[in-house]
Amino acid sequence: VLFRSIMRTSMDKISFEDNLKILNQMSEKIRSGNLTLEESLKCYKDGMESYKECMKILEETKLEIETVIEGDEKDG
Repeated sequence: VLFRSIMRTSMDKISFEDNLKILNQMSEKIRSGNLTLEESLKCYKDGMESYKECMKILEETKLEIETVIEGDEKDG
């Protein structure tokens, strides 16, 4: 089972792919119906944290791509 604390690297940064795995795992656990309310809330919070991090990484990547495209247009 992946948990945010286990997935942290020495730089305290979790990759997009690992965040996505965590998000999927938390979603599956909640949908299983086998958790207590407290466990479900913990999974929800962990999933939301991973979701926010995924969105942040995607936005940063989008901006990086736009910068490359703008640079290519100026050079072209």
